[in-house]
Amino acid sequence: MKKRFLIAVLLLLILSTYTSNDNLNFNSKFNIKKIILENNDILNEDELKKELSFLYDKNLFFLKNKSVEDELRQNTLIKSFNIKKIYPNTIKIKIFEKKPIMILQNKREKFYFTEDGDIIKFVKLKRFNNLPIVYGDKENFKNFYAHLKKINFPINEIKSFYFFESNRWDLITIKDKIVKLPKENYVESIKNFLDIKEKANFKKYKSFDYRIKNQLILK
Repeated sequence: MKKRFLIAVLLLLILSTYTSNDNLNFNSKFNIKKIILENNDILNEDELKKELSFLYDKNLFFLKNKSVEDELRQNTLIKSFNIKKIYPNTIKIKIFEKKPIMILQNKREKFYFTEDGDIIKFVKLKRFNNLPIVYGDKENFKNFYAHLKKINFPINEIKSFYFFESNRWDLITIKDKIVKLPKENYVESIKNFLDIKEKANFKKYKSFDYRIKNQLILK
């Protein structure tokens, strides 16, 4: 911090003693010519640089980080970031992305649901084509997911989730097994399914129906 302050004072002194033409030339040396992005795995680098193109030719020395932060925060796939100025004319930004784990579909609306439970704008990305799909509203699923997370439910084994007006859920596994959950106390039903699904006596069944209290109907 002390070193940065001394550099700032020195630069201001130099700027104040230069003639107007020399001053202009000196200032231009600090105009941003290069943007370096790091750690972006999901976001397209070219598209992100396009969003940040307003930075080019701005004076790096006088640039306020807030203008960069405001632009980055508009991208819902960005979780956090670090901004570093590299003199004389480069800015480096390390991106930390949100990780979509499911696609939420409610009627014609689509969103991504992240591992942290955030609901963010849906952007069609090929790498997320095979994510589990949730057919239901956002608020009900957030509550449902919170319970799944507590029991370390293997989301990667599910192909789709269906929410019904009767306020209950069905799960379809990637092996095409259907789990029909009750409206209440469904966590115990899920735990039971996880315990028995790979046992020899249950492998042949495709439907696990827990809707009737204290009963499991197999088909």
